[in-house]
Amino acid sequence: MKITIINGQNHKGSTYHIGRMLADKLQGEITEFFLPRDFGSFCTGCTTCFMKTETLCPHYEKLSPITKAMDEADVLIFTSPVYVYHASGPMKNFLDHYGYRWMVHRPEEAMFSKQAVCISTAAGAGMKSTNKDMADSLFFWGVPTIYRLGIAVRSTSYNRINEKIMGKIEKQTTAIARKIKAKQGKVRPGIKTRGFFYIMRMAQKSAWNEADNVYWKEKGWMGKKRPWKEC
Repeated sequence: MKITIINGQNHKGSTYHIGRMLADKLQGEITEFFLPRDFGSFCTGCTTCFMKTETLCPHYEKLSPITKAMDEADVLIFTSPVYVYHASGPMKNFLDHYGYRWMVHRPEEAMFSKQAVCISTAAGAGMKSTNKDMADSLFFWGVPTIYRLGIAVRSTSYNRINEKIMGKIEKQTTAIARKIKAKQGKVRPGIKTRGFFYIMRMAQKSAWNEADNVYWKEKGWMGKKRPWKEC
């Protein structure tokens, strides 16, 4: 099992440690990135990735190692501490660069067989909206199975989390790891993912964006092929 972790911060705090705890329990090959250390260039809003090709993005080469790791992974783990009730700025900026991969544009078919986990922590609240920031992109990329883990750690330091909360973290990460292992190699898009794909397929018939339309036709998705394996 290949696991790629994208940490929405450079420091190794509570969110990082929980993400790593889960990854270790999966007992796979781990590739890890930290934002903005490993990628911090801001999207310029040039729309080139949408209208032409992502390879013309001024940050394409910088982003390529992360893109490759995500495409090759079986499991994606996105972590972000709560920043004013949302994901960190580096995480949001990172996700902005993959707008072209949303199903309305040019989704990567490898995403339709992956599992993903969104992990967020805060001393108090905001985990739900923070996980949603990350899960939205994962869903619209086509990832069919997305777990969300939000923990109110009641501390600004991982080392000061009390035993009761640590017990909860251990229990929840173990449960998610067990589910991921059970589904490994058996991941299939559900009704919601398939339904949205078919809506986007219908939208492609209008051919409003030539780059997207050509991509869908080359993939065979306008015909009988699909970006997932049927049972």
